[in-house]
Amino acid sequence: MSDMIKSIDYTTELPGGAHWSLRVRRGSIMRLADIKGAANLGMLFYNPENLLERYNAPDTLKCQHTFKLTRGNCLYSDMGRIFASIVEDSLGWHETVAGNSHASHVESLWGTRDYQHDRNDWKQNGHDAFLVELAKYGLSAADLAANINWFSKVMVNDEGNLQLAADHSQAGDQVTLRFEMDTLVMMHTCPHPMNRSTDYPQSRVQIELGVAEAVQPDDYCMHFRAENTRGFQNNALYHIGIGE
Repeated sequence: MSDMIKSIDYTTELPGGAHWSLRVRRGSIMRLADIKGAANLGMLFYNPENLLERYNAPDTLKCQHTFKLTRGNCLYSDMGRIFASIVEDSLGWHETVAGNSHASHVESLWGTRDYQHDRNDWKQNGHDAFLVELAKYGLSAADLAANINWFSKVMVNDEGNLQLAADHSQAGDQVTLRFEMDTLVMMHTCPHPMNRSTDYPQSRVQIELGVAEAVQPDDYCMHFRAENTRGFQNNALYHIGIGE
């Protein structure tokens, strides 16, 4: 087992075109694995104690001087706190700029989605998948933020246009998050908005949950950028008086 992980206590799979949400406690580990290859896992974070605080993609990229996410990067809220740190990553590139697929995208590429006819084989889109999960907590479209797309890589081509990298994630690729504060996690396995596959993607993702090893003074993520050290200090201030 990784030296970042104390234990893995729960494992599940999210099929292609599915969605899920859960509250993850501070000090937890979430390890994500692409089962078949070519996965896309959209994800958003909210503070369960204050749902107005949520993942902020611009601040996450700007303060760490990056366009991509990988090991060492921290995932920031709009209050300057760190929801989670990326402690392991086999890919080296995950994107957080392209957003979600919508019903119109899915219909134009793969036909009309219709649960009444297709049941669980219907063609879900990322935007609506997030809305379903948000509604469970009294949130709506007004609360959507720019999301992470794990396992996906978006580059700029020679003409200056964004382009989705084909065959970026292979079967078995993994990324591991360590949660630095209690977090409401929303996720879906719907197609990336720039995916132009012939068939509707059905890539599954394995999700493992467990307990992280304690953060050490020389933690790689904490010192990956000077801004991350300040982010951890913001979290420490936020957690004063809260028991471990």
